[in-house]
Amino acid sequence: MDKKVSAIELKGISKKFGEKYANKNIDLTVYKGEILSILGENGSGKTTLMNMISGIYFPDAGKIFIDGKEVTIRSPKDAFDYKIGMIHQHFKLISVFSAAENIVLGIKKKGKYDLKKEIVKIQEICDKYGFIIDLNKKIYEMSVSEKQTVEIVKVLYRGADILILDEPTAVLTPQETQKLFHVMRLMKEDGKAIIIITHKLNEVMEISDRVSILRKGEYVGTVNTDETDMTALTAMMVGKKISLNIERSEAKGTEDVLFVENLSCVNREGVKVVDNFSFTAKAGEILGIAGIAGSGQKELLEAIAGLQKLEEGKIIYKNLKTGKEENLRNKTPLQIRNLGIRLSFVPEDRLGMGLVANMNITDNIMLRSYSRGKSLFLQRKEPKTLAEKIINDLEVVTPSTETPVRRLSGGNVQKVLVGREISSAPKVLMVAYPVRGLDINSSYLIYNLLNKQKENGASVIFVGEDLDVLIELCDRIIVMCAGKLSGIVDARTAKKEEIGLMMTGTGGKNNE
Repeated sequence: MDKKVSAIELKGISKKFGEKYANKNIDLTVYKGEILSILGENGSGKTTLMNMISGIYFPDAGKIFIDGKEVTIRSPKDAFDYKIGMIHQHFKLISVFSAAENIVLGIKKKGKYDLKKEIVKIQEICDKYGFIIDLNKKIYEMSVSEKQTVEIVKVLYRGADILILDEPTAVLTPQETQKLFHVMRLMKEDGKAIIIITHKLNEVMEISDRVSILRKGEYVGTVNTDETDMTALTAMMVGKKISLNIERSEAKGTEDVLFVENLSCVNREGVKVVDNFSFTAKAGEILGIAGIAGSGQKELLEAIAGLQKLEEGKIIYKNLKTGKEENLRNKTPLQIRNLGIRLSFVPEDRLGMGLVANMNITDNIMLRSYSRGKSLFLQRKEPKTLAEKIINDLEVVTPSTETPVRRLSGGNVQKVLVGREISSAPKVLMVAYPVRGLDINSSYLIYNLLNKQKENGASVIFVGEDLDVLIELCDRIIVMCAGKLSGIVDARTAKKEEIGLMMTGTGGKNNE
């Protein structure tokens, strides 16, 4: 076996924000011609570490070596000079420019710039690594996968030999993920050093050669991927062994509780985001909604929750005790609650729609549970007890129940929000991306809480971006594509690849 050659080496790297260490005394080596995964819980310091390599932050202590020589990286320009390129989770592209224009933007050349000549060079890079992209296409016309391709080609065009990819598969279909992995393997064969930050353990096992684990800002260790498994990696991340099984119970749901018929709605720009959409949700089941980001999932849930105006269609709620049916169309969230319909919604935008940032945890609990006819000044004991239960059950990191929500980390904000919604014992519980930003341990706590709601007879509607989780957790899965219903599948028998095709509109079936 060839001797490994170091591409980049970190020795004793530390970074503090205030009194808190984001990274403490980190040692890490990435070799040429390898793919290294960086794993860690939310807040373990992964992104901070990568931001120091890419010149966004400057370390407080420690040394960085490129090709065995010590270097100083004070800016993204310095990082580019050392052939380091980072592809961020949120793309940095100008939407009205073409792919080629974005790729060459900011490169200084002597004399007159010839875009046609540069396009030939860019195409050579695309051909070498198997990228398929229309270089004349405008960014605003592109899919998420195409935009990501532009970002990767952009750093390769600038000569990057060390590539950092931050959650690159978060919004890709299974087919797009496999294309990206194929390209990454070709880059690895070409001697590139690739660092990938991801929370998807199955992808870590598939694509990486080695895995480095961070925990609470400190380096835990590095293991060869072919000598470990997902359970061992999780134990290294969390510091204890946890079960990675979602305990899916049998669906008891036989009765339809929510009927959505021919629903259509437009966004503020006048674009139809949900188009003639119909489905039913049953009591005692978890109904998943899958789709590429921006396919209308968020707007669909908002419409049901009374937060989005409908252009057409009906939303009928059936009270299974009385048999009475109510049309929810154009009713406000308060009117929906006043009908006695307990319909809960964990939105995508936690602080924008879900919680009041300046209020403490107890007061945010009261917003939901004590809005009808109870004095906010006299009835604090019960919501405080509930807040303490949520903090304890979901392991929310906070000094007390009186801490303003804005002072909590994003993951802890999410726990408070999900805990509050579940605590209201809804008949219909809608959750959009409830584990986004949460570590593995917290994610599985949430999955099992959703399962308990289902066992209690609630109808749970779950919008998620991880197809493996949707298949393991849900009973049925609705697939959306560009605001339309692509099909409904049985989660127990559905294949990930089949759902991926339906998400892009190239496959479709309905086996409700």
